[in-house]
Amino acid sequence: MHDDDPPPVNDEDTAFDVEQGEVRARVQLMKQQHADLDASIVALEMALLPDQLQLARLKKQKLLLRDQIVKLEDRLTPDIIA
Repeated sequence: MHDDDPPPVNDEDTAFDVEQGEVRARVQLMKQQHADLDASIVALEMALLPDQLQLARLKKQKLLLRDQIVKLEDRLTPDIIA
């Protein structure tokens, strides 16, 4: 192997990088959806007579989405063995 040769490609590392990229993209999309839900909730709360059932549904959706984001972000954080 020469100094100017690229390091050997490991298929597992490549698959891991692809998966990490896909998870990051999914997290980013979900964070945007979370922000959109938050804006919808704020707008609905500002109405004279907000639909409480709709507010409850949106808030529940937002919480579920947040839980999913946390789970995906945990996949991105490597386990540290102490």
